[in-house]
Amino acid sequence: MTETHLDQDIDLHIGRRLRARRRSLGLTQPQLADAVGVRFQQIQKYECGEDRISASRLWGLSEALKAPVDYFYEGLEATRRPPLVARELPDEPHAQREALDLVRSYQQLAENPRKILLSLAKSLSGEPRSD
Repeated sequence: MTETHLDQDIDLHIGRRLRARRRSLGLTQPQLADAVGVRFQQIQKYECGEDRISASRLWGLSEALKAPVDYFYEGLEATRRPPLVARELPDEPHAQREALDLVRSYQQLAENPRKILLSLAKSLSGEPRSD
C-alpha cells in the first residue's frame, strides 16, 4: 500500500500537535522520549512527520503529555493550512519563546483571571471584545 499525500498531511499535522503540546508543557524532546521509552531522535521524527506514530505509541504520548488522544487530531480538517500555533506565532525566536511563556502562564490561571487577562490583551491589541 502506498502512502498518499493525505497520509503525509495527517502525519505532519499530528507531529505538529505533538510538538506544540510538548513545548506548551515546557518539556524537551529527551524528557518526552524518556517518558514514553524511545530515543529523542524518534520524537524528532514524529514531530516533523517523518515517522508515523502507531496507535499504542500515540496513547503513551497522550498520557505523558496529559492530553486526550483526540487532541492530536483537532483541526485535522484544516491540514492544508499550517496549524494555528505555527500561523500565529511571530517568526522571531525570542517572540516565540515569549508567546509560549505567556500561554503556559495563562493555562495556570483560574477561569476569572483568564477572562480578565484575555479582555486586557484584546483591548491592548485593539481587537474588538467578544464578551
